[in-house]
Amino acid sequence: MTTTTAEQSLWLHTASAAVDYPTSSGRHQAAVAVIGGGVAGLTTALLLARRGVDVIVLEAGRVGGGVSGNNTAKVTALQSTMYSTLEREHRAETAAGYAAAATAGVELVGSLADGIDCDLQRAPAATFAYTSGEHDIVRAEADAAGRAGLPVEWTAQPDLPFPTFGAVRLAGQIVLHPVKYVRGLAAAVVAAGGRVFEHSRVHDVSVAAPYQVHTDGGTVTAEQVVVATHYPILDRGLFFARLEAQRSYCVAARLSSGTPPEDLAISVGSPSWSISRSGEHLIIGGQSHPAGERGVDFDRYTALADFARRHFDVGDITHRWSAQDPVAYDKLPMVGSYLPGVSNLWVATGFAKWGLAMGTVAAEILADRVIGAGNPHADLFSPHRVSLASAPTLLQQNAKVAKDLIGDRLVPAEAADIDDIPVDTAKVLPDGLGKKGVFRDRTGGVHAVSLRCTHLGCLLRFNGAERSWDCSCHGSRFDVDGAVLEGPATRPLPRREP
Repeated sequence: MTTTTAEQSLWLHTASAAVDYPTSSGRHQAAVAVIGGGVAGLTTALLLARRGVDVIVLEAGRVGGGVSGNNTAKVTALQSTMYSTLEREHRAETAAGYAAAATAGVELVGSLADGIDCDLQRAPAATFAYTSGEHDIVRAEADAAGRAGLPVEWTAQPDLPFPTFGAVRLAGQIVLHPVKYVRGLAAAVVAAGGRVFEHSRVHDVSVAAPYQVHTDGGTVTAEQVVVATHYPILDRGLFFARLEAQRSYCVAARLSSGTPPEDLAISVGSPSWSISRSGEHLIIGGQSHPAGERGVDFDRYTALADFARRHFDVGDITHRWSAQDPVAYDKLPMVGSYLPGVSNLWVATGFAKWGLAMGTVAAEILADRVIGAGNPHADLFSPHRVSLASAPTLLQQNAKVAKDLIGDRLVPAEAADIDDIPVDTAKVLPDGLGKKGVFRDRTGGVHAVSLRCTHLGCLLRFNGAERSWDCSCHGSRFDVDGAVLEGPATRPLPRREP
């Protein structure tokens, strides 16, 4: 029997009814305001609340509804080719420091999950060669991970139902139900005396303490602020110039026979294939691309489903979803003070698709910094580091942004009239001296919005896989009616007449 595929992550679809936290309205005060109700923000809030700090969490939507609820559920210190990359672009000491931090993140998740019903299991992680040409890349990663201090092992064949060309494995990693876990963190924050607000999107933070944190419904006054919004929402510190937003896609499958593999695996080629599980569900992820890339359509999901059917006895594809991750130009997370010399405005970003582990260790760093304590991983991830070896990547990223900012304004409109737009399709139409995006839904309804991103003014492009308007400059995303789906933008798109 074929089932309808849910356009929602397996985790959001299968979690029990969520606790409804209030919306922030009026005026509130706290010692620390944490912006963002995902893994990084809630873990920071919990660690602070358990130390007696008065903390408020402000979440734009629902707790766990962002990237924390739209991932592959892997919590691992073995992260594709991270260690060989860090050795090549930095040095061996950097890779070793990253390994220690990632391991600390995995173990802190294991500790915090004790008492949270989140289906946590220990499992090996594996980075594997899908083709013969990938063998040497994986072998180099095995060597680099070992030099970095991870107790990895080489295997000719990981636990996968198709032949590979070798893999590096790391035992004792974690797979869990991320939405149950994040909701458990929120409950623990409240139990420790903290406050959590949902549907409380932050639009602005004043420039000096005591900070005024402004939402649609009111203001929170706090001596310290933590910005844990995945992509920083405040245009300070030039984070937008040092991060590239990348989208990835996932499908969940129910198998007709067999069980999902034990290994939490990822291949090293392009495209990369990520393999995970949740109970009896198989999870396949990949098909990554820079946010706002042209020509993105439903084929991203089709490719994942085809891979699953090629290698597993798939009964149904039950769920599909996507997520977005900021990647720093030098591949290291940015965790610490928002601006040099400022010791009461903090940020955590750049987890490069490994946020369950790295967002957790980032929270530990920030919690220590907020109370004035030292942390062994703080210097490595300082947002104010200078990575000269990665400077060409930084220049390329910003050249692309400049090209898109100007070039998209020179691209002609795709249609002259809404009658030229087929069902379930979007086109760019003239809008006075500018442009508007017009989408015709499956019922024939027409949705028209300005194409000027409310962050820094880049023109948006349509993502046909997600039916969203995406920004190629800094990754903001909007639905077909203009509502913000993803920051750094905090304001909706203006509606337009079709």
